[in-house]
Amino acid sequence: MKAAVLNEVGKPLKIEDLKLDEPQANEVLVKLQAVGVCHSDLHFMKGEMPQALPFVPGHEGAGVVEKVGPGVTTLQPGDHVITMVTFSCGKCHYCYNGQPTWCVENLPIQMMGSLPYGGIRLHKGDVAVHHLFGLACYAEKMVVHERSAVKIRKDAPMEVACLLGCGTSTGIGTVINTAKIKAGQSVAIFGCGGVGLSAVMGAKLAGAKVIAIDALDNKLEMAKQLGADYTINAKKDDPQVKIMEILGGGADVAAEFIGSPEVMMKAFGSIRARGVFVVAGMAPITAMLNIAPFEFFLGKTITGSVQGDVVPQIDIPRWLDLYMAGKLPIDKLISKKYSLDQINEAFQDLQSGKLIRGVIKI
Repeated sequence: MKAAVLNEVGKPLKIEDLKLDEPQANEVLVKLQAVGVCHSDLHFMKGEMPQALPFVPGHEGAGVVEKVGPGVTTLQPGDHVITMVTFSCGKCHYCYNGQPTWCVENLPIQMMGSLPYGGIRLHKGDVAVHHLFGLACYAEKMVVHERSAVKIRKDAPMEVACLLGCGTSTGIGTVINTAKIKAGQSVAIFGCGGVGLSAVMGAKLAGAKVIAIDALDNKLEMAKQLGADYTINAKKDDPQVKIMEILGGGADVAAEFIGSPEVMMKAFGSIRARGVFVVAGMAPITAMLNIAPFEFFLGKTITGSVQGDVVPQIDIPRWLDLYMAGKLPIDKLISKKYSLDQINEAFQDLQSGKLIRGVIKI
């Protein structure tokens, strides 16, 4: 089985032949068809976030279940699925309270680079190859825990569906689930990559007034196409000043999708008294955020969002239905499609700003 392997931080991925073990208890074997190209993988590939080497990145996967292991009850061969970047055990405090993205078992999986409960199913000779996010989607096939995969309708295009595995669900969920944006409220979205533009779609779907902020005009133009009421080029205008001018005060909600502490401070400064600022961008693990304590006397709130606080088995099929009904134009996010052999080119394009969203076709 071919897969894209990172053997050394900061180096290109290498397409290698790996051995993939059979699915064990509660695991499924998935033949992949499409995988999104996401900045989250890039943070680990560049060493900004820790991960044991070697590993196979990729977490926005879509494919068909080929085989199921003992004890699997939610999936069967032939099912179409997408993989979720966050795992939920179904039995911890957060899972019981309908907050599966905060599952206490998720972080250890991500730090270990294994499947839930420590399993590794990828091997290069005698060397174990780790699964980034407990997944490892940049491959022809993968073995994952059944709770890491969500069954979807079979008529949905895989190259669109895969984006709901992380970026698109994070963007939509951040404004709808985390910020709980309401019709008529205003939301400032900082960063118009694939995740931020998904937030534009989600906020527009909720009936909000949307202000999109980015430094690239092509991404701001796409934000307009997806429903943004106003756009601000951060290289030309101070976002805080422009937002105050547009709204006659601060925004009800601001969300940051870049992972830059500097931009986060701008976003926090752009909300009104009693406003909410949501951190959704992944900053380097050593980064710090400087906030004046006085801001909290204005009743401002800062909160974080992990994968848009989605409940995968409920939210993902519903959002895919909205796409199929023409109400969530997720396909407009796809700038280019690549083969697995072109994966390094895809990440180069991502870093250069050429892509809104790229998709690897397997």
